[in-house]
Amino acid sequence: MKRLNPPQQQAVNNTEGPLLILAGAGSGKTQVITTRIVHLLKSRHIPAENILAVTFTNKAAREMNERVRSMAGSVADGIVISTFHSLGVRILRRDIKSLGFKPNFSIYSSSDQAGVVRQAMRERGIDPKQIDPDRILWKISGLKNNLIGPEAFKPDGLDRIELATAAVYLRYQELLKGFNAIDFDDIIMFSVGLLQTTPGILKQWQERFCYIMVDEYQDTNASQYLLISLLAQRHGNICVVGDDDQSIYGWRGADIQNILNFEREYPDCRVIKLEQNYRSSGSILDAANSVIRNNSLRSDKALWSAAGQGRDIDLVEADSEEDEAAKIVESILLEQFKEKLSWSDFAILYRSNAQSRAFEEKLRMERIPYIVVGGQQFYERKEVKDAIAYLRVIDNPGDEASLLRIINFPRRGIGDTTLLRLNQWSMERDIPLFEALKGVHEIPDISDSSCKNVAAFHTMMQGVIDGFDCRSNLGKQVNALFNRLRIEDEMYRTMNDAAQAKKRIENIEQIVNSLAVFEEQNPRNGLSEFLERISLMDNQDSEDVRDQSRNVVTLMSLHSSKGLEFEHVYLAGMEEGLLPHKRSLEEDPTVAEERRLCYVGITRARKHLTISLCTTRRKYGTVEKRMPSRFLAEIPAHLLNNAASGSTEDSSPKATSMADDFFARMLGDN
Repeated sequence: MKRLNPPQQQAVNNTEGPLLILAGAGSGKTQVITTRIVHLLKSRHIPAENILAVTFTNKAAREMNERVRSMAGSVADGIVISTFHSLGVRILRRDIKSLGFKPNFSIYSSSDQAGVVRQAMRERGIDPKQIDPDRILWKISGLKNNLIGPEAFKPDGLDRIELATAAVYLRYQELLKGFNAIDFDDIIMFSVGLLQTTPGILKQWQERFCYIMVDEYQDTNASQYLLISLLAQRHGNICVVGDDDQSIYGWRGADIQNILNFEREYPDCRVIKLEQNYRSSGSILDAANSVIRNNSLRSDKALWSAAGQGRDIDLVEADSEEDEAAKIVESILLEQFKEKLSWSDFAILYRSNAQSRAFEEKLRMERIPYIVVGGQQFYERKEVKDAIAYLRVIDNPGDEASLLRIINFPRRGIGDTTLLRLNQWSMERDIPLFEALKGVHEIPDISDSSCKNVAAFHTMMQGVIDGFDCRSNLGKQVNALFNRLRIEDEMYRTMNDAAQAKKRIENIEQIVNSLAVFEEQNPRNGLSEFLERISLMDNQDSEDVRDQSRNVVTLMSLHSSKGLEFEHVYLAGMEEGLLPHKRSLEEDPTVAEERRLCYVGITRARKHLTISLCTTRRKYGTVEKRMPSRFLAEIPAHLLNNAASGSTEDSSPKATSMADDFFARMLGDN
């Protein structure tokens, strides 16, 4: 408590009733949340099992848990600090039988969902070549996040995507239920449905969670908002922490009105603002405040720092994306040499992932190590998904997406035609696909050799399922299974490149390692819990499990950068059409969310910020002229140093002329 400033202390001490903590970027909100939890445990003597803290990423939940336990010790045993989806799974594992599912349900990934949607489309006579299955999945996801089930969905009769979605949605849900599976969006929708329709279940959870805290409240969607509202109804001790200025996920359903309307929903709530920033220099915060105050729909607050003004913001004007990359990489080399910094102190942030190409090429030329965040994640790699599918079938033989994935991995001579007939036969008789494999000899038009291969696979898998101990020695058992399957031989047989085959084999070895570590850290849990953890992984958990702390320059999108910080940040492509992005200009003329995205990018920098823009860029091989971003014009000229000319004397006139030129061109275009 002594380390907290006065507003932070107020936030910790106000434990009863509704509380809204408006926590600006870098204002120490995690310290406040964890101290508040420990205050409830040790000073208020609230039992740990009566406290719930919810956040959005596994990384944030894990860090919060570790901090609380380091401060509170064993008193924290029984507390629930989790993501929204982990909380939903906790509710469903106990009570999903009320919805007609078994407790060992599978959680389907996006690729699994795509297969189910395609099957539903085939059954409804909709050609995937005419309508993209991903668009239907995206539409279904949006409906679920707004708690609209297939029966309640009323399509626009003129919109062919909506009409196709209406035809597919119900069958999609039926297929999932038949596989004893749910998708990611079902987790919250089904949890809310259970609480709304079963008063006894709602009462049990309300009585359990007397004190509720929600982090990043500005990112909640309609279903997450309702889940928390239902749980908090009984006791009313709800504390939400967030920053409307950092609400950047509207495109995936986040509703900024949830945090802006909190005072209206809870008229007796207290509001505490955390405005002292412990991350960035004064010049960086002045720039961020100057940009974000141009949004009209926001809570009034302004970040400040006691750490001093620091360096001016460097402004780099480049002729092209290649010139921009060259100047930024040159700057990184110079800063790294002068300040004796690590490569990991630098980050290049951009609005569109396509912008990374020029930076990657230049970093490779200069032999600077780097990582691109947002590439293919470990558990999304094909060989990893293939291997994990065996574990999913062992845990839930009704998981048909996983069953179809492994039936010919390694190759067993079971062709697509055989699989199609197996599927049709199982659907006609309304029996699970795994049972249909056992009766393969009864199915017409399947060759004797295919029948033999299918029957051998079923016998092998049935033996594995019957003999597998899902509660102990997971790593050893899975290693033995992979050796029995001769997966290593399959990799070398199917890959022309031996080095690439070796990498894939190493990835599969990491599954065994990950299982062993999981078992060591979670001795009371088993295979189901391990698979659940994988299903609920988010992007911030996603870097290669072999190496979590490499000394590399980080390249990432602005959306991916939220919650992170770096000594030196390069905010690239500060141009109209990139930031704000051209799509946002069409959807929202106020570009409020794009401005918040710019604000997030600026506030990732601790000591120094460089902003860059190009006067031209290539598009489909054609050179296009570029205009400076309107957000650049919102930064006071005295904060900007024209790094391109290497002269601080010319910085203010240069920045002012750029802003004036921007507005002149805008007026001319209109």
